[in-house]
Amino acid sequence: MKDYHINIFFSEEDRGYIADIPDLEACSAFGDSPAQALAEVEVAKVAWLEAARSEGKPIPEPRYRPAIYQASL
Repeated sequence: MKDYHINIFFSEEDRGYIADIPDLEACSAFGDSPAQALAEVEVAKVAWLEAARSEGKPIPEPRYRPAIYQASL
């Protein structure tokens, strides 16, 4: 099963790590370490999907892949 891509990066401004899921609008989380940010964004993903389902909103298919993983044609 294909899952959503998660970006994790250090934010100088926030002085911590941000994890986000590009396919899920505004789904992101903060942590003091990459592992903590990842754990927090997994919680945010579950909440995002549950909220969308309960409101009858469409759930996007996992599509985002960074350019580094895309094969050149």
